[in-house]
Amino acid sequence: MGFFDKIKQKVTQAVQSTTDAISDAVQSTSEALGFTKIKEGLEKTRKSFVEKIQFVLGAGRKIDDNLLDELEEVLITADIGVATTEKIIENLRARVKKEGHENSEDVYQLLKDEIHNILIESASANNDASYFVEEENKPKTILVIGVNGVGKTTTIGKLAFNYKNAGKTVLIGAADTFRAAANEQLEIWAERAGVDIVQQKQGADPAAVVYDTLNSAISKKADVVIIDTAGRLHNKANLMAELEKISRVMKKLKADAPDEVFLILDATTGQNAIQQAKEFMKVANLSGIVLTKLDGTAKGGVVIPIVDELKIPVRYIGVGEKIDDLQVFSPTSFIEALFTTSTKIEVEEN
Repeated sequence: MGFFDKIKQKVTQAVQSTTDAISDAVQSTSEALGFTKIKEGLEKTRKSFVEKIQFVLGAGRKIDDNLLDELEEVLITADIGVATTEKIIENLRARVKKEGHENSEDVYQLLKDEIHNILIESASANNDASYFVEEENKPKTILVIGVNGVGKTTTIGKLAFNYKNAGKTVLIGAADTFRAAANEQLEIWAERAGVDIVQQKQGADPAAVVYDTLNSAISKKADVVIIDTAGRLHNKANLMAELEKISRVMKKLKADAPDEVFLILDATTGQNAIQQAKEFMKVANLSGIVLTKLDGTAKGGVVIPIVDELKIPVRYIGVGEKIDDLQVFSPTSFIEALFTTSTKIEVEEN
């Protein structure tokens, strides 16, 4: 290798090293901002949940039945639900006995561990985080379902924005053709996200909209297709027939479509969200849950029984109204954001 070739090689290596460092720094900053949003979004839940736990586990208390009973009450009133709470408390009792814990302060970390063990990390977690789309599977097709009012339209807009921000081309299909103003609302969010939308007049056949959307996406070589659907659950037979028809139409153009079926749930509804999910599980093969409005409720703990009872991973969480406030769900980040507090509970001395 000649003198100039060696210089060229060193310059190339230096540039690559700098580029890698910048990329790492950008990713680190992005992750930090994401964690901050989650932490801020869970503020109400943290105040009603974690600070009560800290009070129960006041410094100097010994672990006994009374302490665990008080802790059980806090968990149940924080929308963790009876069944999931009993499982957590039972596991805590077993670990305390097996590992010889005596100080109540140890229970705080044990509780974090038990809740973390319940939360399922999606098999697609890494792809979710990077909004990666497999080249051979384009367009990735996402079917979005959920009752009216849970934040379906805003979630679709935010999800489309995140994919667009990751360099992907996105096409939205407005297949909720029954609800008045549904198209207009989705069109506004599509415009905000900077993506195209396929729609027809109100009352049109939803499956026809889906077919046109997917057909257009294939011809344009789009990366992602996101389909909105009607939010009717009062007539499950009609809803099931509609979803089955949509799936059949999609498979005519892409054999394995839809790739994902996301159920949108509103965190502010607490335990009712679980009942909604159970009903939708009867009519659709869900691949993930998106939990919205976490920033507006003290019931954010409902994510724990949702995962525990349904065995379906939460894929994204909504922690604000802004277009970039849809965050990829990470069990570790969620637990750390939920349990991280600078507030110290003062314990009264008897």
